[in-house]
Amino acid sequence: MKNEWTKTLLYVYKYLERVCEGIDKLVDESAMNSFYYRRSGHENNVVDIANRIIELTDRKTKLINIKVLVDNCLLKLDRLYAQLLIEKYIDEEISDRIALKHGLNVRTYFRKSSQAENTFTNLMSKEGFNDEKLNTYLSSEKWIVEVYEKFKQGSLS
Repeated sequence: MKNEWTKTLLYVYKYLERVCEGIDKLVDESAMNSFYYRRSGHENNVVDIANRIIELTDRKTKLINIKVLVDNCLLKLDRLYAQLLIEKYIDEEISDRIALKHGLNVRTYFRKSSQAENTFTNLMSKEGFNDEKLNTYLSSEKWIVEVYEKFKQGSLS
């Protein structure tokens, strides 16, 4: 398993809670405004509204599962490895600053960062989330797939 999904999930981690909150608002609006709901000229339809709410709820469940997966893998990592990944991908700190903060020379930082990514990737795989599973599981989350593609192409690092 390559590390693109590791990088992607760590990078999008900081947005997951906000997206879930947005989904909650959409569910509330759909339910509360169902009396006035119209789509493409169709009359208000309880089945359409229920399906929309179920779709949004399923989407939120997937995102929560990804957040829990990242949390669990970070907790299982060596403390330094977890800190390096958090600072690099979640906090988006500069490599030189991270290395200095941890008393590492830059070369050692990159080596340890690479080891941390590999270990995190292996932990995700042990949890049942390998490349194939993540490609399928997150295929409908276009914003996450877009970040994944950028890491895969090397335009994000």
